[in-house]
Amino acid sequence: MQQAAGTVKAVILAMLRQSETAVSGESISERLGVSRVAVWKHIHRLQELGYRIAAGAQGYRLLHSPDALFPWEFGPREARIHYHARVDSTMDIARKLAREDCPDFTVVIAESQRRGRGRLGRRWNSAAGGLYFTIVLRPQIAPVLSARVNFFASLMLVLTLREELGIAAAVKWPNDILVGERKLAGMLSEMESAGGEVSFVNIGIGINVNNDPVLQEPNAVSLRVLMGKPVGRRKLLEAFLDRLERNIDQAASAQIVDRWKRHTTTLGRAVRVVTRRRVFQGLAMDVDANGALLLRQTDGTLQTVTHGDCFHRNPRSAPGLPDDTPESGIDPNDFIH
Repeated sequence: MQQAAGTVKAVILAMLRQSETAVSGESISERLGVSRVAVWKHIHRLQELGYRIAAGAQGYRLLHSPDALFPWEFGPREARIHYHARVDSTMDIARKLAREDCPDFTVVIAESQRRGRGRLGRRWNSAAGGLYFTIVLRPQIAPVLSARVNFFASLMLVLTLREELGIAAAVKWPNDILVGERKLAGMLSEMESAGGEVSFVNIGIGINVNNDPVLQEPNAVSLRVLMGKPVGRRKLLEAFLDRLERNIDQAASAQIVDRWKRHTTTLGRAVRVVTRRRVFQGLAMDVDANGALLLRQTDGTLQTVTHGDCFHRNPRSAPGLPDDTPESGIDPNDFIH
């Protein structure tokens, strides 16, 4: 039986990586049950994709692998990985796949996006070198609990960054990832339901890894800057997906928001929350069990905000005023995204 092209490449790369000497085309051909011409075509394609493979009389040797996000690099996940060099938005592709009953934990990855989306219609800069992907999740929960899945995903990403890279990442309500006051990653979600249950929750994530986001967003930062060297995107994504799958049964638990709050930098701060119709300003007091922000406004009233784009008050603004005091009349420019 002829194997899928991606799987053939996975086998070829595995054979090359496991051998300290050249691997003959004949042995690869026998292993795969394909012709040596077919093997050469796959080798040639891998070379075009950035794999440095030396070809000689003794066979093939792998000299270097790129930091590639191709499906065949993800082992058992290969069939659920959909890779694209450039798309409008991974969210658009993931929505289509989800409506066509793709499997749970299907992942759509793009090297770059033409119209990467942020909250409230904002554009997410998606230059090459970053990590841009959408995960299709199918939790068996009621729609009213779906917001917890977003908090679960952002918590898993923060824990991954902390434990895998030693990055002091924190969450900003509702689900941005900050290091200090600088934005490292953003997250967006879409949910569809039927018959009183969630059909899917799609989580779109953009992480500044080896790209330079500062020109488009001065308050952003990349992992490369934080680490002082390039960071492997595939290893990071694999670690995040491993953690997400391993803990998915906790995604809708009542405790997930409490765990999220241990890693947030929003609570106790003066914030400004922009929605499509209104702007709220005040002191972020708490986040309830379903992820809504409880905001003490300047008139003393407590406002529940379920969604919106959150801006923290800049600690360096208005010297002499406590950062957690929601003074009336504060200039909106005192808040940072």
